[in-house]
Amino acid sequence: MGRQMPVLLTDEQMRTFVTEGFLILQTDFPAEFHQRLTEQLNHVYEQEGNPGNNLLPRIREVQKLFDHPVVTGALTSVLGPNYLMHTHRHGHFNASPKAGGWHKDSYWGYKKMRNHHPWWAMIMYFPQDTPVELGPTGVMPGTQNYESRTFVEDDVQGEAVASGGAGTFALIHYDIWHRSTPNILGKPRYMLKFEFMRTEAPAEPSWDCLDREWKKPASFSTDIAQHDEMWRDTWNWLCGEVGSLADSVEADEAKVRETASRLEDAFEPTALNAAYALAGMGDAGIQALLQGLRHDSVNVSRTSAYGLSAAGAGAVDGLTAALSDERAQTVVHAAFALGELGHFAAPAVPQLIRLLEPETDVVVRQTVAEALAMVGTPADQVVDGLIRCLKDEDVQVRFIAGLSLCRMGAAADAAVPQLEIALEDENRYVRGHAAEALHYIGTEAAKDVLIDFLLKSRWCPTTTPQSTFYP
Repeated sequence: MGRQMPVLLTDEQMRTFVTEGFLILQTDFPAEFHQRLTEQLNHVYEQEGNPGNNLLPRIREVQKLFDHPVVTGALTSVLGPNYLMHTHRHGHFNASPKAGGWHKDSYWGYKKMRNHHPWWAMIMYFPQDTPVELGPTGVMPGTQNYESRTFVEDDVQGEAVASGGAGTFALIHYDIWHRSTPNILGKPRYMLKFEFMRTEAPAEPSWDCLDREWKKPASFSTDIAQHDEMWRDTWNWLCGEVGSLADSVEADEAKVRETASRLEDAFEPTALNAAYALAGMGDAGIQALLQGLRHDSVNVSRTSAYGLSAAGAGAVDGLTAALSDERAQTVVHAAFALGELGHFAAPAVPQLIRLLEPETDVVVRQTVAEALAMVGTPADQVVDGLIRCLKDEDVQVRFIAGLSLCRMGAAADAAVPQLEIALEDENRYVRGHAAEALHYIGTEAAKDVLIDFLLKSRWCPTTTPQSTFYP
């Protein structure tokens, strides 16, 4: 029996995801399936502890969750049909009567500039009935695009919780603020957390799209700050339009100046609205954002980069020039924006590659390792740069390089020999991403290396300290 066709999200669900940053959805497995799965989880956690990244091979039925058409449809809708399941996965166990702290998850540290466009998402799956009293995950709607926490720690007004029957899951924008809520029942509560990455920029809508025009969802909550230009840019990007805000309005000098002054606003939603508004004000708006990119405040610089990432081809020359700035944060923000501009930024690739020298700031090298594949062209130059990244002394550069090569597909065949070396890296994620890259490259040479590696590292899910080899 083959896989069922994905159940794609509707326009209304996608609009909700763009504005609120999450959806609560439900699978339809029979109760017996979840009862059996929960029993397996109880056994493994009691006898062996948390299996961590080995959750899938240790409890094989978990894969059925991620093959369910509602799950594959949700991920396909947000991340495109060729999304990647990250090698990090975790089974969260919560029996605490205390709430966890509000946080965003790490990409491996917190220095990475976070994408407003949904390049990443998470599934948080609940295999048992999870009423509010059992401590489901709580999310703060609309906060996926904020670096700062814009709400008071103890003010949970507006919090949404992933509460429901067995089979409920939250699909969340990777960067949304979330926490564990109090488990006042004290009974075991599992949440299976898996990360997913988009491997290609959208060329067209990947959900059940009937109306390509942006509009807020009918269920829009007035508790969420208004971000019309930012949401429109994300929606248009998901429809395959890069830099869609460029030249969207005519603005006089006074209007540009007044809008640019709000880049310095201490309230992040206000500053972000200014950045995206400037992206649509033609060359004058771009120049204001480029000036903001070099602002003394790193926050203003980062916010300006978001606007430049939506400003289209007209921002590329100024961003390329900013790659020579003396301040590392400015270079990071410029490289990030160039990556988001995709093929428009191809002229900047040689300058980006020059930043891969060992003496360059390590966070700059990490940012470039991701940006190169997001630009993607000229492919030969990009792949050469990523091969250099696989050899970098910094483990996080190597970690990112593997993920980036997944985005290059067969065009990265020249990287296969270095990826084979990376399969022996000291770091588990570098090894895992190298294997994923070989899979997405998909050439005969890549498949040969990958199959050999997988055969040698085959995992037996029934081999435990209590059952070492028989029966």
